[in-house]
Amino acid sequence: MHVLENLHRNVKTIAMPLGMVVGALLCRPITALEVASGHLITPALIFAMLFFTFCRVKPSEMRPSMLHVWLLAIQIAGCGGIYLLLRPFDAVLAQGAMVCVLAPVAMAAVVIGGMLGANVATMATYSLICNMTIALVAPVALSLAGTGHCTLAQILMRIAPLLVMPFAAAQFCRLVLPRAARWIGDHSQLSFYMWLVSLTVVIGRTTSFIVDLHDASLAVELSLALVALAICLVQFKAGRMLGRRYGDAVAGGQSLGQKNTVLAVWMAQSFLDPISSIAPTAYIVWQNFVNSYQIYRKDREQLPVACPDDRSGA
Repeated sequence: MHVLENLHRNVKTIAMPLGMVVGALLCRPITALEVASGHLITPALIFAMLFFTFCRVKPSEMRPSMLHVWLLAIQIAGCGGIYLLLRPFDAVLAQGAMVCVLAPVAMAAVVIGGMLGANVATMATYSLICNMTIALVAPVALSLAGTGHCTLAQILMRIAPLLVMPFAAAQFCRLVLPRAARWIGDHSQLSFYMWLVSLTVVIGRTTSFIVDLHDASLAVELSLALVALAICLVQFKAGRMLGRRYGDAVAGGQSLGQKNTVLAVWMAQSFLDPISSIAPTAYIVWQNFVNSYQIYRKDREQLPVACPDDRSGA
């Protein structure tokens, strides 16, 4: 059993950066495969990841808390504040920064949070609350800051199926097939490998998008990427600080820092200046570097400590 655990830990350590490199190098065939599948690969993986994770969650454990209220308040106030702060300098930069804050918590954040030791029920609750709240807020924010008219129905069509359906399927499984649900919950580490494949696909699509983008100058692209990096680090740090006050730093950090970047890119391309989508596109890379580093640190912390009397070769 220890051999399997050590193998799983070592695979995780090298697999995440390797997956990002493979996604970048094979961006063309990965993008072609995603298009050929009707863009169903990523949604299918997200559904499976959440299903495995939600099989561990009882509805009775899901309770809103003040942590959720503060996280939402920071997110909603932050997206407006960063837009107003940067708008006098550059409209496109302001739009890119705004959508990086406005985007709801990623579906996979529950999975990553669980790997890092967060309370899965806390994160599942916030995922539902945050995505539904942003579905109400986003149409107003995007219509005021952008060039297109966004509706509640458009946002809900993007988030509801991949959020509600896995949760409903998992709870149905818990009621009808409790032994199967228990087995799935006990093997939820499989969701890591699903996330790894999803990460490779997303990085591949991201790389193709950046390579094919010719409308923006290098200075604009770098500005949007650097702003996204700063926002990413600040959100992870602020979320962890807030979460620590309520006894779950990891849940706070992942809830505020890990974004539904696929939705963010779509919002930017559909309702804002399309060039502003460089910011959430870069955010994909930054947040996955942060996630990779956090999982690496978590695995190092879990390494068994050798006894002081232990001697090599003894």
